[in-house]
Amino acid sequence: MIRSIWIFILSFCGIFIIDQNIKSLFVNGFTYYTKCISLILEYNRGVAFSMLSFLGENLKYIQILLMVFVSIYMIFHKETFKKYSLPLGIILGAGSSNIYDRFVYGGVVDYIYWHCGFNFAIFNFADVMIDLGVAIILYINYKKTKEIERG
Repeated sequence: MIRSIWIFILSFCGIFIIDQNIKSLFVNGFTYYTKCISLILEYNRGVAFSMLSFLGENLKYIQILLMVFVSIYMIFHKETFKKYSLPLGIILGAGSSNIYDRFVYGGVVDYIYWHCGFNFAIFNFADVMIDLGVAIILYINYKKTKEIERG
């Protein structure tokens, strides 16, 4: 269990620190334009694709509650925590970084803008890490299912 806790703490802190350092570049004025991807500062007051932006300041408190519930669940389900310590650390570290942005900047600092062939939502490193965490959870479950099928 100690190993799982360390994996969680290191992945949580690593993602949070990396994301905040990248965001500080853009908050301090960094921009870069290419044919397909532009790196520009944008503050997202909602969640993905600016959904739920009508919740305003309440959104960050709802997100904190969600993260608290996930954390409480993991405390009471230690086997699940051990199984998913890495992806949970990645997801909660990235989510915490985005929530931190809401308190400091009034919105999530987004900066990756895809505009090659079609315009896509502006996103950030934390968003990518949340997707990676979910993909790892899916992979772990897929791998477990294949092991069960083989007997």
